[in-house]
Amino acid sequence: MDARLKAAGAVPLGSLNVLQVVARTEACRVNEVADALSITIGGASQAVDRLVARELLARRPNPGDRRSSIVELTAAGTEALAAAETVFDAELARWFGEALTGGALRSFARTLSTLRAFAGGHRD
Repeated sequence: MDARLKAAGAVPLGSLNVLQVVARTEACRVNEVADALSITIGGASQAVDRLVARELLARRPNPGDRRSSIVELTAAGTEALAAAETVFDAELARWFGEALTGGALRSFARTLSTLRAFAGGHRD
């Protein structure tokens, strides 16, 4: 998947994952990125910093906690996310489209989400 995203000129898979978390999480902090992706806070912070440097994300002060910041998609980030998701969805359809249709595909997605959440709760 990562090679396909790069070949299409889209963000790599790791960046896509971060952008997706930020897009779907209201008042997203680095902690939420780490939890959603089952990675360390340090790893999430580095990933966010790379995307801020590429101007795909922006940080703003957290009005509820001066020690943290809120991470948001920029206009360029929104465009990058849409482009990468188009490639991602097409590639998933190519790999699994005939085997998993409709309800089976939704069930598979729920199972993957459950496994990721479980793994996140068992990090050392």
